[in-house]
Amino acid sequence: MEQAAIMYDISLSSTADLDGVAALMHANSPSQGGTLTGEFPRDKVAHMAASGAPVVVAHRDGRVVGVLFSSDKDDPVAPPPVRAMLAAWPGESDAYVYGPVCIADSERGRGLLAQLYTALRAHCQSREAVLFIRRDNVASLRAHQRLGMREVAGFTLDDVDYAVLSDRALF
Repeated sequence: MEQAAIMYDISLSSTADLDGVAALMHANSPSQGGTLTGEFPRDKVAHMAASGAPVVVAHRDGRVVGVLFSSDKDDPVAPPPVRAMLAAWPGESDAYVYGPVCIADSERGRGLLAQLYTALRAHCQSREAVLFIRRDNVASLRAHQRLGMREVAGFTLDDVDYAVLSDRALF
């Protein structure tokens, strides 16, 4: 059962958030039993955060408990899953790549994903968000469908099946 939504301190990330974001991403990486696609060492997180695209971070009690990255879909060094996603569904010309998103275990089911997404949309206006989720990550698929996102395509990479979602139906 989903718990009541609580308030978080949500803002664009700053360099002061880097260690907290990196720790959150590491705790949810595959090497730690998490469901993120790939590992996110501090250097990679720093590079992603410095891309210039909005990165939204949530704090609770002074600690980073959620992060939602975005990136330009024309990034020439996009990782293989992003390239495969965009080959399956390129989105509109001004679409952006949504994700990865990571929420601390202690905060799941409290409405944080919706709050992060709302904050990101405020910065991305009415541009289309395009994202991928492993098909075996049922909780994430359901959470994003509750936001109104819909599956528009799929792809397989390294024997893993992914769903491609878009929020274009929302506006």
